[in-house]
Amino acid sequence: MPSFLRLPFVFLSLLLAVSGLPAQPALPPAVELAHLREDVRLLTQRLGELSLRVEQLEKTNAELARSAAGAQQNFATLTQLNTAIADLTRDIRTAQTQTRNDVLAVVATQMENLARQTNAALDGMAARQRPPAAPAAAPAAPTFSDNFPREGVSYTVQRGDTLSSIAQRHGARVQDIINANRITDPTRVQVGQVLFIPVAPR
Repeated sequence: MPSFLRLPFVFLSLLLAVSGLPAQPALPPAVELAHLREDVRLLTQRLGELSLRVEQLEKTNAELARSAAGAQQNFATLTQLNTAIADLTRDIRTAQTQTRNDVLAVVATQMENLARQTNAALDGMAARQRPPAAPAAAPAAPTFSDNFPREGVSYTVQRGDTLSSIAQRHGARVQDIINANRITDPTRVQVGQVLFIPVAPR
């Protein structure tokens, strides 16, 4: 490569190597994007300066070629200059593509985190605004009828007795026993409990 093109390439390499520096504390995506855009702008500006320098070198080369006609000189040809510019342009475009991909990755990560935080906040708000569950309705109090025989006998509940077996033993109706004794839970009678067994006269 001609010596007058080495300095721009070294400068560009130093600029591209910045990405290898130790990681700095995370910045907001908007700040990182602004920094990356500034880097790209500086690279583009440097490309313009290098292009202007190439044009100046072309003019100088042409003047030297005319002044030293016939002498064997090592001048940079137009093809070499065009190749150098193409290489530089390709490197800058590669850097721009990598920068854009890095920015998109950072933004995607931030958006994913924001989405999770938003969903968690919405769930919390919904939980706070949800009306408290209504207390379970108390079972309706049983109603008893006074329509049962007034005559009958007393009976002390024994182990294994049920209202059905007691009623069958005395020839009474289960509902009459329930009404006469105001039994709220017919499935539970206590051993030793004294019941009045209404029995219709025969």
